[in-house]
Amino acid sequence: MGRKDRERFLRLKETNPEYQGFRGAATATPPPPPPPLVTESVTCSLCQRRRNVNVASLPPDRSAYVCLRCQEEQAT
Repeated sequence: MGRKDRERFLRLKETNPEYQGFRGAATATPPPPPPPLVTESVTCSLCQRRRNVNVASLPPDRSAYVCLRCQEEQAT
């Protein structure tokens, strides 16, 4: 890319941070994939089924975990 093209691109990028360039988004590098979720196998305290649960959503006391299915049944 020549100096003038580079300067033009930087000017356009300053006014519109989402500007992908004149060739469009198809030639832009894709964003990095999100980090994988860390899961842990936990037994539901109501139905006694083992569930793979995101570690971030687990309660501090693992024995008090209630799965989504049991939570929905309790709500109705």
